[in-house]
Amino acid sequence: MNFTEIDKLREKLKTLRPLNETEIKRLRDEFIIENTYDSNAIEGNTLTLRETALILQEGITIAEKPIKEHLEAVGHKDAFEYILELADRSTPLSERVIKDIHSLVLMNDANNRGVYRSIGVTIMGAAHTPPQPYLVPVQMEQLLADYEGMKQDKHVIEAISMFHLLFEGIHPFIDGNGRTGRLILNLELIKAGMLPVNIKFTDRRKYYDCFDAYYGNGHTPDMLTELITGYEIGELKKHIKRIEG
Repeated sequence: MNFTEIDKLREKLKTLRPLNETEIKRLRDEFIIENTYDSNAIEGNTLTLRETALILQEGITIAEKPIKEHLEAVGHKDAFEYILELADRSTPLSERVIKDIHSLVLMNDANNRGVYRSIGVTIMGAAHTPPQPYLVPVQMEQLLADYEGMKQDKHVIEAISMFHLLFEGIHPFIDGNGRTGRLILNLELIKAGMLPVNIKFTDRRKYYDCFDAYYGNGHTPDMLTELITGYEIGELKKHIKRIEG
């Protein structure tokens, strides 16, 4: 894994002039729109990047698109802004935090937001079947406990990747697991002093392959760790280029 390049780029970024508040807000708003588009598109939302921007920046309703898709865009944006607040406070990851993030993501579903699923589920085409619902609270509690050890034993990106693979494997909610999981991933990256990453809709096959590699071939997080590392390097280079003009 190219963790050394990340360390070098982070050190270089620290030596450059800090961005002012206006620049930070512009970059953050751009990222949130792109991340909202890509994360929702991975889950089947049909809004384009332009439509997502119009909804989030202008409050415009796209006539031919379902209200559910509008609410998914607004909910994801609200959830991303929430994880930024959590990161600022260095809030420890907990079941309450995870359920709160999910509540924002699933703002269109009052009955299931922030609530662990009560029925069994299957993930179409996946090499793994999530646990029965009565096991979800137990496995979530164990995952959070194990995550503390992962952060001690592994590089932070590897630990976060491992958490993401296991979280999605538990599939604790009836809907919104992917979006919630990717928001948690970014929350933990930001808390670790990294930049948030945007898993692109165009890379969804690579992303899905990471789960197949983990659950179908030796339980190694290497493929997802490599994907996240590449995204982190890309975000660091983009920030450096913008500051250098």
